[in-house]
Amino acid sequence: MKQWLDLNVFLGISAIDWLYAAVAAIVSYLVLSTALRLATSRLETLAARTSARSIDLAAEMIKHTSTTLLLFAALLIGSEFLALPAKWATRIGHLWFLVIGVQIAIWINRGVTIWTRDRLTGEGVTAHNPVITTMMSWALRSLLWSVLLLAVLANMGVNITAFVASLGVGGVAVALAVQSILSDLFASLAIGLDKPFEQGDFIVFGDIAGSVEHIGLKTTRIRSLSGEEIVCGNTELLKNTIHNYKRMSERRIQFGFRVPYQTSPEQLREIPALIRAAVETAGTTRFDRAHFKGFGDSALEFEVVYFVTDPGYNTYMDVQQDINLKLMTELGKRGITFAVPTQTLHIAGDGERSRERDGSAIKGLYSVRMSRDPQRG
Repeated sequence: MKQWLDLNVFLGISAIDWLYAAVAAIVSYLVLSTALRLATSRLETLAARTSARSIDLAAEMIKHTSTTLLLFAALLIGSEFLALPAKWATRIGHLWFLVIGVQIAIWINRGVTIWTRDRLTGEGVTAHNPVITTMMSWALRSLLWSVLLLAVLANMGVNITAFVASLGVGGVAVALAVQSILSDLFASLAIGLDKPFEQGDFIVFGDIAGSVEHIGLKTTRIRSLSGEEIVCGNTELLKNTIHNYKRMSERRIQFGFRVPYQTSPEQLREIPALIRAAVETAGTTRFDRAHFKGFGDSALEFEVVYFVTDPGYNTYMDVQQDINLKLMTELGKRGITFAVPTQTLHIAGDGERSRERDGSAIKGLYSVRMSRDPQRG
């Protein structure tokens, strides 16, 4: 038995030394796993007792310790019991740096994920911006893994100065190749900083109208009034003039109507007061003005301006309908009708050169009145 244990099995190391290393690795793994579980449990208890978000964050980060990396760490601890050649000792040092660096990066990456989730769901913060939060999360993760990669390469003896320089030249080439994507990326940054609209706002630009459902790094998704989803590039979106109706505090309404020229001056003086009463009794309104505007081609014109204090479109339509019905009722009681577009054609003729048509003599001036329905064009 002793002869077998003293036998060199691999790399000139006896079997008993390999056995010691295996036992050390197993014990190290159990100790590290137990220590992590105890630390996580202790931090969770402390976080529940103090309601400290930082302690809860630390517990969440430790809970996501990689089991694979923990196993590698235990094996590296066991390797300390082996009399390895000098070149292996150097490699084990590099492996220690890699294992510790990757585990720290995983913890930090988990912390960034939790921070992003909290800001997007509103937990623990009073205000957040989805676009800025997403971009910052992406930038922090990119920076984290880039620094880890460069640190590992530097630890292994790679000249990272030349490597970084080559990355800079390559980055310029990549930027030229994907400039449209980068343009949308910076446009999303502008949307996040300037906030012309946010998720849930109703916007109109060009011939598109709908509610913003998602603001991404490259595109913005809009749910149109007809139900389909419209995907628009952020750069193209910002090139348009955007009307944001969600932020409208009140709605200014201007409308007009016409009455016939046969309406008497006394009746015309009564109409502004009737309009004011109709607007003020409609509810959620603020009357501004009502005037006899002028003399139209075929009727007398009135112009009305008022405000609906509720910006909802349905509310505005209900109010306008109520005003229209009240105006029709009150004007009808006073014998005032609404004018329809008319044209009067006067034909000048010579009495001495009259002609008979269909047995009737047409002399002097003739007046032909033609009516046109404005709804039918």
